[in-house]
Parts: sequence; structure tokens; C-alpha cells
Amino acid sequence: MKSQMIGYHDALRLTLETVPCLKNEYLPLLDALDAASAENMQGKVASPSVTSSLKDGYAVQSEDICNATPDTPVRLKVVGTAAAGGDKGERVNRGESVRILTGAGIPKGADAVVSEEFTCRNGDDVMVNIHAEPGRNIFKRGDDVAIGDLICKKGDRMTPGLIGLLAAAGYHEISVFKKPKVSLTATGDEVLIPGTPLIEGKLYASNLATLAAWCRRYGMETEMEVVRDDERTILRHFENVLPRCDALLTSGGAWTGDRDLVVKVLNTLGWKQYFHRIRIGPGKAVGFGILQGKPVFVLPGGPPSNLLAFLAIALPGLLKMSGFNTPGLPQVEATVKQTVKVRNIDWTQFIFGKLLNDNGQSFFEPYKLKSRLQSIAHAKGIMAVPEGKLKIEKGDRVSVRLLS
Repeated sequence: MKSQMIGYHDALRLTLETVPCLKNEYLPLLDALDAASAENMQGKVASPSVTSSLKDGYAVQSEDICNATPDTPVRLKVVGTAAAGGDKGERVNRGESVRILTGAGIPKGADAVVSEEFTCRNGDDVMVNIHAEPGRNIFKRGDDVAIGDLICKKGDRMTPGLIGLLAAAGYHEISVFKKPKVSLTATGDEVLIPGTPLIEGKLYASNLATLAAWCRRYGMETEMEVVRDDERTILRHFENVLPRCDALLTSGGAWTGDRDLVVKVLNTLGWKQYFHRIRIGPGKAVGFGILQGKPVFVLPGGPPSNLLAFLAIALPGLLKMSGFNTPGLPQVEATVKQTVKVRNIDWTQFIFGKLLNDNGQSFFEPYKLKSRLQSIAHAKGIMAVPEGKLKIEKGDRVSVRLLS
């Protein structure tokens, strides 16, 4: 059966609508780094738990020092000291102050804190030479996190900053989506796993190394294997790896040649094919389907096609499985340094390139390296000429997918 070629956005939509999210698991906060939250999380406790001082200085009643200046300082009696974590029940009355350290709770009666550099201590008194309005240098209870505040949404990535905020909000263990275990398979009699002796006429499976590295960047467990161009061998391999993985990626054997056997074997195994071949360049031979409830991504073998098909279709699918709200590469806006032309208005054409910074402005410069692998290795971003356009003019602003 010949597959109908579809557009990129339709293929991506089908992928994201079809792949399932994996089940959730409870992990200690630090073990959840870079995972996706499996639920909305609200503040369990207030942070800070008391209204506290932002500065070392003196807690005062602001009315006492409303006219204080360096020429006319106001004398206040020091009646105590407040330190973070302490609770001595200090109180500030008119004409009084309490020596206070950063993070200490504000004594009763005080409504401002005068920073230490605007005071001069003299025994049991302190001279204040600046006014302070109510609330000055005071951090109110719950200003960082209030009980019931929405801290993060389902599908949010657990960044270091968000993990710190959740800790402040009273969490030590959270529910996150599991990350998929990915089986990576290269087909071809000419392909060798890196680390084995190189035989003349053969080449190492660099595609597998690249794909595995991308998966591991996002915390996914991977296994790699090379199988020869033989239907029975490929079929047995798929039957062996499917029970122990959550998703299957294949590299090579995706087109229509005599030895392009991957889709033929998948058809034999009864996969549900959603598409095979989409209007993107490079990478048109990418396919996607479901086999035994698990996503299968069929990637072409040429290095640029292989990587672009992965980044454009497979990676968003794997990140959707991981529970992320916005699966895919991060993007930035940049100005194109030179006009980019393409030949087919009905296709989405992806361009490798580098990002440059000039006086705070980002520029994208397409690569013209002869080596496919060097272009991939040194590229910092990818821009797209979308369907409906034959060129992007020099000076146009475009969205660039970040590779580093």
C-alpha cells in the first residue's frame, strides 16, 4: 500500500494526538529534575512562615522617624534583639526599636525596618537618620508562597528554580510522568556499532549515537542495536525489544528500495500506520505508527534526514509521552543574515545554521558546509521555510529551534 504524503503540521498533530502519556511515579524532589509534573501543585505552607525583615537593622514604628534626617536624627531606645528562627516575643512601643537581623520575624508593634547603614548605635540607644514608610524592608508572610497558591501546572518541566520553590511550598516528594525507555535500531549490512573493528566498505552507526545522545539529554533510557537487512532478522528483533521498551525508533530502511524493509516488517507485525512520508526536507521518509500499543518512529538513514525527522516528529512525540505541555525544542527569534530560497512551495524546508549575537541582536546564518556530519555537529539552530513560501528574505525575523 502506497502512503499518501502529508504536510508537516498534519504529521506533527497526528503524532501528538496519538502518542500516550506514560504513567506517573512519585520521586524525591531532586530526583524529579527535568521531569514533567503529573499534577497541578499548590502551596502546602506559607513561605516565609512569618512576616520578616529583609535587612539587618532596627525594627521601628515608622511614625517615630517620619522626620528623621542626617542633620536631625531621631533617638530610639533599643529594647531587644530579633534573629531568624528566634521567637522572644519582642514588642516595639513608641520611642523604641528592636535590633533585627535578616530573616527574623517582625516584632509586634513595628511596621518598618531601618537598614543598619542609616543608624548609629550608642549603648542602649540608636540614632536613626532617615525616615522609613510603613512596610519598608519588610517581607510579608506568604510573599514567596501562600497556602493554596498554584506553584506549577500539570506538564510543567521541573527546573532547578521550580524545585526550590516547591521545597519552600512544603514538598519533598512529587508526582511526575515517567520518561520512556527508547529502543534504537539501525538496519543495514554496512552499519557497525561504534567500538567494533571497522571493516572496509562499512561505517559506524553515527545516527544511533546522535539519537541516543538526544534521548539521554532529556533523561530517557536508551538501548542501541544494529540488525542486518533481512526480514526475519528484523522481525525477530522487533519482537524481542518491544516488551522491554516504551517506544521504538528505527534508523534506515525507511524508503522503497529492495533493502528498505522496516515498514514491510512492521506491516507484517500489524502496526497501525498513521503516516509514512511527509512533505519536509530533509527527512521526508519519516513514518509513525503504533505497534502493540507502543509508538514506532521510522527514520530515514541519511544523517541530515535522520536527525531532522527525529527533531521534527519523533522528539516531540517522545516528550509528549514524558508528559510535557510544550513538547519540542525551545525556540528563539532571530534575524536571517542572508536570503534563503527553496524549490518547492508545498514543502517545509529545514535549514541548519548558527546563531550570532551582534549588539544584543540575534542573527541566524545558514550553514554551507560540505560535510553532512559537520553541519549537524556544529549547528546551533534550525530554521524552517514553511509551506507556502519559496524564500525567506535577508533581514526577516524567523523562529529558530535551538540545538544547544
